[in-house]
Amino acid sequence: MIVSCQALPDEPLHGAQYMARMARAAYEGGAVGIRANGAQDIAAIRQEVPLPIIGLVKRQYPDSPIYITPTLREVAEVVEAGADMVAIDATARVRPGGESYRELVARVRERWDTVIVADVSSPAEAVEAVAAGADLVATTLVGYTDELRTPFPYKPPLEEISAIIQAVKPVPVLAEGRIWDPADALRCLELGALAVVVGTAITRPQSITARFVEVLKGGRFHGIAG
Repeated sequence: MIVSCQALPDEPLHGAQYMARMARAAYEGGAVGIRANGAQDIAAIRQEVPLPIIGLVKRQYPDSPIYITPTLREVAEVVEAGADMVAIDATARVRPGGESYRELVARVRERWDTVIVADVSSPAEAVEAVAAGADLVATTLVGYTDELRTPFPYKPPLEEISAIIQAVKPVPVLAEGRIWDPADALRCLELGALAVVVGTAITRPQSITARFVEVLKGGRFHGIAG
């Protein structure tokens, strides 16, 4: 069980101090790892809990849709903040400056001895990421790219997760994305995932509240990427 402790600038719990306490709560609840966004949050969480941290930096560039640790600059911020692993968007989309994922991984390997987690949206991308040198694969972006966008409800894309696991065996896969129910988390492990990453369902009170409100109104809640 890995808990994603993230809050964007426009969210009520944005701030390193809040994410550090959220990580502490996850640790006390039994989490074995944390996923965190931004150098300040990573550093604060590093001081708060003795758990492995998957770090990333979300940053937009004008020439690319990729925003999860898109360049070497963001990798440096993650590593220097104290993360044990760095999550990098490994989708087939155009990267900032036209650099390929393979080229970025090679530059990372030249500078740091860190674990690279490839965030992918498809089995093909997972295979390519592993060939490029990724240590682990995460299903973070399944259904969230323009090419493969799907309006999933608050249920994980189990078929896609299974396909990714099968495509890259024996490389470990982290199941992530729209996991709201413990039974679905268990199902991901049964499919062969090394671990599950849960964010919104645990650490975003506004989205948890919205789910209840929509259900009580007779509507249908669609989860938010974590």
